[in-house]
Amino acid sequence: MTSKKTQSRVSLQLILLAGYAVFIGFSFALGFEPGEEIGKNFWEFSRTMLLMLPGIFLLVGLFEVWVKRETVERHLGESSGVRGYIWAIFLAGTTFGPLYVALPLACTLSQKGAKLSVLLTYISASAVCRIPMTGFEASFLGIKFTLIRLFVSLPLVVGTSMLLGKYLSRIDYRMEEGK
Repeated sequence: MTSKKTQSRVSLQLILLAGYAVFIGFSFALGFEPGEEIGKNFWEFSRTMLLMLPGIFLLVGLFEVWVKRETVERHLGESSGVRGYIWAIFLAGTTFGPLYVALPLACTLSQKGAKLSVLLTYISASAVCRIPMTGFEASFLGIKFTLIRLFVSLPLVVGTSMLLGKYLSRIDYRMEEGK
């Protein structure tokens, strides 16, 4: 039963991909500017990802090998307490690039025993307080604005992560292991 579902899902994805490619092709052939812009943006995004992902996967692979499970459990696991959230924010602050850079590392942290609410804090804080982004923001909007945003955002990130983590634990949510 699941193989038929998988086949139909793959077929639908291929149809959508083919439709997208036809749309972009016709857009360039007919000079349809919105379609041309969509195609150019897709190409630029794909090129950026292809340039970044090998380095990201290399760093995540080194993290998997060099950082012991016990270390992650001690600092980010169930018994880490408030310290786990602080470590997650510091780790998120060092994340560079777009948010999809943080996701492979979050997966590795999960496999090494990090608490779900700490993982949610890491992912959310990666979107809020990366050092390069924060420095760029401060140079344009001012240090006062940046500090206010951080002091408002980070407690909200931690609070919502804790609430969501408690809720997901209460309903016995488990993350799927990679296949």
